[in-house]
Amino acid sequence: MSIADIRRDYNLAGLRRSDLDADPIVQFGRWFEQAAAGRTNEQGDVTAATLATADKEGRPSARIVLLKGVDARGFIFFTNYDSRKGRDLAENPNASLVFYWPDQERQVSVAGQAAKVPRAESEAYFKSRPRGSRLAAWASRQSEAIENREALEKHWQELQAKYPGEDVPTPPNWGGFVLAPSRIEFWQGRPSRLHDRFRYSKQGEGKWVIERLSP
Repeated sequence: MSIADIRRDYNLAGLRRSDLDADPIVQFGRWFEQAAAGRTNEQGDVTAATLATADKEGRPSARIVLLKGVDARGFIFFTNYDSRKGRDLAENPNASLVFYWPDQERQVSVAGQAAKVPRAESEAYFKSRPRGSRLAAWASRQSEAIENREALEKHWQELQAKYPGEDVPTPPNWGGFVLAPSRIEFWQGRPSRLHDRFRYSKQGEGKWVIERLSP
C-alpha cells in the first residue's frame, strides 16, 4: 500500500456556530476535557501539541511539546531556554501550537506570541516534576550535539550523586513559556472532507470575532 492509498473518513460529529462559547479558552477547555475523558496511555497523550517557531531569519522549526496549563493568559509549556525552540522564541516570539485528537476527529490551532512565565511559576512547576525528570533538565544540553549516549548517562549519574535527595534546584536556563493567542481555530472532521472550521480572532482585550471558514 502506498502513502497515497491511506485514507480516512470523518463522521463522528459536526460543529455549529451555536455550539461555540464566546471565549475560545473556555471552548478549548470543553474540547480538551472531552478528548481526555476515558483516554488510555495506548491512545496517546492528549496534552501533546506541535509547536512551530521560526528564528529571526524566518527559518521554521517544529516539534512536539506537552501542554502544562491553560488560563486567561494563554497556553503554557516548559523547556530549556537554550534549546532551539527557546532560542527561536527569544529571537522571534511569534509561534503556533496545533493539537490533534484523532479519537474526536478534532484539531485546534493556536497562533500568537510567546513570553516567559514568571520565574516563581517555573520553579513551582519544576518542584512538582519527578526527581528523574528534574535531574534530566540539568543533564541535557538540549538541542546541542553530544559525543554519545554514555556521556549523557554519566552526567545524569553524577547529578544523582550531587543531588541525592528531593531538593533538586531549578536550572537557571529552564522554565516556562505562555503562548498568548491572537487567533484560535477549531476544526471538526466531517464526511467528504467538508469539515467544519471556526476561527476566533482577537480584536481587543477579551473581545473575539468568530468566523466560519471554508474547509
